[in-house]
Amino acid sequence: MIRLQQRLDVLRSAGRKALVPFITAGDPSLAATVPVMHALAQAGADVLELGVPFSDPMADGPVIQRSSERALARGAGLTYVLDCVRAFRQHDTQTPVVLMGYLNPVEIRGAGNFAQHAAQAGVDGMLLVDLPPEEAGLYQAVFEEHGLALISLASPTTPQARLERLCAQAQGYLYYVSYAGVTGAAHLDVSDASRHLAQVRAIARVPVLAGFGIRDAESAAAMAIHADGVVVGSALVAAMDGSVDATEAAARAGAFLRPLRDALNGLAVPA
Repeated sequence: MIRLQQRLDVLRSAGRKALVPFITAGDPSLAATVPVMHALAQAGADVLELGVPFSDPMADGPVIQRSSERALARGAGLTYVLDCVRAFRQHDTQTPVVLMGYLNPVEIRGAGNFAQHAAQAGVDGMLLVDLPPEEAGLYQAVFEEHGLALISLASPTTPQARLERLCAQAQGYLYYVSYAGVTGAAHLDVSDASRHLAQVRAIARVPVLAGFGIRDAESAAAMAIHADGVVVGSALVAAMDGSVDATEAAARAGAFLRPLRDALNGLAVPA
């Protein structure tokens, strides 16, 4: 959590937008995950979101669903995911890593056991897509004991009372889902999302990052005007699909992310 908070503080002090790429651990291959993580950090990622493959990723669109299925077929379980973070930490001790996944694998292992092993591997935060804020208190307390931030999500359909609760308990950053739907859809309405983002940022005590529908440098810049940064996932996963080896996957990841970094560099964080 300290590493994540320090990175976000530096960005805010410098007036820079956060760029957070998402990849599914184990896709496009088991060997590619760590090289891709390094390539993304070198291309300008501020935080890395590493997807924990899950058999029923209900919030994800077809691109990430298929990537999760492929990763599971290769044997990419939680042990593999944490091994990837541990290997990444051997050469990068600065870039924060947030795991993104679902509650079931955490419950199976127990929140305390999961948090302990994640923190020991070098994880900085956890985003649980299907954890309601009303039930997050216990997990947040246990994670905090081990130095992990529990990242919250909000969306355009989040009721005001729940939004205020999310903003009050948010750690690290608040992931704002730009539209009601699954990841990777192409119907992002920037003007509508911007209006909601302004409302969320007015009450959030942490940086607000916009995700869902970010596909390229243009959409990243358009959304980042009204947010503290952006998260990009499906388009990046698709860009790496079909890579013949880890070297190609890493090269594709870096080539995809650099234009987004360049686009965000010219924007200032809104007041």
